[in-house]
Amino acid sequence: MSQFIVGLTGGIGCGKTTVTKLFANLGVQHVDADVIARNLVQPGTKCLAAITAKFGQSILQADGSLNRAALRQLVFTDSAAKAWLEQLLHPAIRQQLLTELASCNSAYALLVAPLLLENNLQPYCQRILVIDLPESLQISRTLARDQVSEQQVAAIMAAQLPRQQRLAQANDIIHNHSNLEALVPQVQALHQRYLQLAAKGNSG
Repeated sequence: MSQFIVGLTGGIGCGKTTVTKLFANLGVQHVDADVIARNLVQPGTKCLAAITAKFGQSILQADGSLNRAALRQLVFTDSAAKAWLEQLLHPAIRQQLLTELASCNSAYALLVAPLLLENNLQPYCQRILVIDLPESLQISRTLARDQVSEQQVAAIMAAQLPRQQRLAQANDIIHNHSNLEALVPQVQALHQRYLQLAAKGNSG
């Protein structure tokens, strides 16, 4: 197991996937909370059966898979439904995260989670890396990528920590207000730093 875990987080549209790929190109393994969350609600899973029992067949697509857009709409307009869903999924996500982190064997590993701080996953991490950009850019990039309404983006952002609170908890920050070329040297510099910290930590 990689004993040294870096928690990678940031608001919606900040470029977590892009940054994770840059680290992966350097040989760093990662575990992604979003991927785990998606896998937990595949057809045939206990979680999807529970969601269907709670919200009815209308929450499913014609092929029996989860209608994510319908569920997202539901939880952003119904706080009780959101709380129920979180109670169902969060313990299962956390357990799977820890299982997958335990099988990582790169010098250090990334725990990638949009709600890392909100869901109190910091205790599993030695460093917190926040990908940051201005909120106006977050909105425009998310609108371009996800084809969702501005209202929905605002609701997602409201469910995440305010930018300043997120930055206040960061050990390291990557600024992603420019382009890919500007990201690469930031990732490379942090990679070297994390290799040194991991070596130091693992030697006692």
